[in-house]
Amino acid sequence: MELRNAQKRMEARLARKKRIRKVVSGTAERPRLVVFRTARHIEAQVIDDVAGNTLAAATSTAKAVAESIGDAKRKSDVAKKVGALIAERCKAKGIETVVFDRNGFLYHGRVAALADAAREAGLKF
Repeated sequence: MELRNAQKRMEARLARKKRIRKVVSGTAERPRLVVFRTARHIEAQVIDDVAGNTLAAATSTAKAVAESIGDAKRKSDVAKKVGALIAERCKAKGIETVVFDRNGFLYHGRVAALADAAREAGLKF
């Protein structure tokens, strides 16, 4: 029973992802900020879909985030750190504006925390 429910959730997310990707695409001027979330970790990538290149990436398993997390009790706090880090790395590469791709995940909780932190750090979307 549990496997069926998990499979249904995954299929629903992939259906949402497919609908989103019909509309959202990244270019060199305005790349796509993609968020991927697991039960423990969160990661973000900035992708130029035209060239097929990843321009910047940040993940909760990276040393830069792991050192700054310290005793973060909540996963949303970790997501905020990852959002700030991806915005910092984009700024270093001269990327000011992006298109946000929530990758089929609901804009809630950690996904929203990452997006808000990236906006506060100066990324526009």
